[in-house]
Amino acid sequence: MISPATIEEIKNRMDIVEVVGDFVTLKRSGSSYKALSPFTNEKTPSFYVVPSKGIFKDFSSGKGGDAITFLMEVDGLSYVEALKYLAQRYGVEIVEEEQTDEQQEAQNKRESLFILLNFAKDHFVDLLWNHEQGKSIGLSYFKERGFTDESVKDFELGYTIDSWDDLLKTAEGKGYKKVLLEEAGLVISKEEGKVYDRFRNRVIFPIHNISGKVVAFGARTLSKDKKQPKYINSPETELYNKSRILYGLYQAKQEVRKEDNIFLVEGYTDVISMHQTGIKNVVSSSGTALTEEQIKLIRRYTSNITVIFDGDAAGIRASFRGFDILLKQLEGDEFNLKAIRLPEGEDPDSLSKKYNPSNYKHYLESQKEDFITFKTKVLLETAKGPLEKAEIASEIARTLSLIRSAPRQELFIKECSSLLGIQMESLLRETNKQILIRAKEERKEDGKQNFKEERVSTEFLEGKEETFSDNDILKVIELQEKESIRVLVNYGKHSILNQESIDQDLISYFLTEVDEVQFTNPVYREILELFKTKLNEGFIIDGDFLLDHGSEEVKRVVVDLMTPRHEVSENWNKKFQIYVPKETDKLRDITYSNILRLKFRIVQHLVEEETKKLKESADVDAIDIILDEINELKKIEMSIAKMLGNVTVK
Repeated sequence: MISPATIEEIKNRMDIVEVVGDFVTLKRSGSSYKALSPFTNEKTPSFYVVPSKGIFKDFSSGKGGDAITFLMEVDGLSYVEALKYLAQRYGVEIVEEEQTDEQQEAQNKRESLFILLNFAKDHFVDLLWNHEQGKSIGLSYFKERGFTDESVKDFELGYTIDSWDDLLKTAEGKGYKKVLLEEAGLVISKEEGKVYDRFRNRVIFPIHNISGKVVAFGARTLSKDKKQPKYINSPETELYNKSRILYGLYQAKQEVRKEDNIFLVEGYTDVISMHQTGIKNVVSSSGTALTEEQIKLIRRYTSNITVIFDGDAAGIRASFRGFDILLKQLEGDEFNLKAIRLPEGEDPDSLSKKYNPSNYKHYLESQKEDFITFKTKVLLETAKGPLEKAEIASEIARTLSLIRSAPRQELFIKECSSLLGIQMESLLRETNKQILIRAKEERKEDGKQNFKEERVSTEFLEGKEETFSDNDILKVIELQEKESIRVLVNYGKHSILNQESIDQDLISYFLTEVDEVQFTNPVYREILELFKTKLNEGFIIDGDFLLDHGSEEVKRVVVDLMTPRHEVSENWNKKFQIYVPKETDKLRDITYSNILRLKFRIVQHLVEEETKKLKESADVDAIDIILDEINELKKIEMSIAKMLGNVTVK
């Protein structure tokens, strides 16, 4: 276990903007930062980082927390793994307390798998450099491919000797269990009890996650046996989901952000060869079509994707459906999808050997073209007559319909109609037809969802009747509780002037005013009780305390309450001399108004409850008592409404 003192030191040193910035491209927005969510495929940024509070909040997915939570969410790390990552990043020495036997036995399986996979990687690297087979076969192969020693080491390439159980025996000799080796995808177990290495007589390409930890392996055979598949990969495991990994992204991420572009190639060797030429913003999807999860990964670093295709026209056409999905995911003006077609018989690896670094980069830049234009040209190569051209026009129209930006769509329609040799109006009609078809499909899909929007104003509405799209008063009460707790979490330590113009802590004033109020939401109630308990102990706490010491549910809610969605621009005051009051300028009024509104809604709910009783009662005496109760409640309601300036209609 990592000691509390070490955890505290890590938290003191970590910078959430730096940590999140390793995974997401942040843009300043007032005193905060915002970005597209790394967890969803949103089109408008709703992911916020608040440096002053050390938190992030993703409104599209509901996720939020500190830098530790972010690493756990974005990279699937455990709490301990996230702490170790941050300790290494900020130079904090890990001090661990002695574990009990029970704690050792319950050690996180994920961590054990990471340790085992790293051991296997080190073993494969050692075989490559120090074993006779590794040097004569594996290292010779890499040198024949033109890989330098530096590249081989940077990508941690390795080799497995021609043996059924080399890794199995070596790992067992170090205390690793067969069951863990199987769970890591390193060995295969047969029903008859036979266990053997998955990778044999192959060069090894370790596959890293975004943090640089090995999660799987790709392996290429060097055998001349045609019955053997050229490449085999690790199976999917608890750590490895191939649809969520891009080979080379760990090594490329900083360069991708710097260049604001990512090259997408097919294979491992393509990535390494391009790195050697100085083009390091390159990744591979390992020969499969891009998935939504991989697109989310790319979107963290850039909005510009350049796909490099080999010269094979049939292979290019077969991949188009997957790239239409990519285009749909990249809707919006801020995204650009381009393509490069290499000469027949060439791939990025082979071409890298024909150019020096500067010429290779220049060549790639000169060959870039917009994906839709590229697709149109490729499809036209096989068109043999008018009917086939018409089919291609329909296919291009389907692709054009995925573009939501009207100006960009118009430009592509103009260019593609010229390439197709048809009137621009014809392609426009077909595109509009495809848009209608897609819209119907989307509406049909949306109809399966049951979303209900509720909008409640928590501001002071002087002289106006308040209306709600949802008349469920309990939900309205809960929303008012949320606003009250929001003020408490953010400003509990502030001082205000109470009704007697006496300086008082906001928390003390708040707790006095809500003393008889029973909050309906259990999490808000828990937060309120923490404030009460700590105040009785002589401490005034705030949101930061709750983030460190609250339950997981409390932490989730507090992050939401502490993250501002909008900020008033400083230009109002600087440029236009218009001063917009801050919340801190009117804390007493906001707190007082929120508490009154909460009480107002509670009284309304009580009136509804008594009215229900009245309708159900047949007892004359009981009816009189209920009527008296309703009248008293209505008086209280009118009194509070008068203080708020509300108009009641009941």
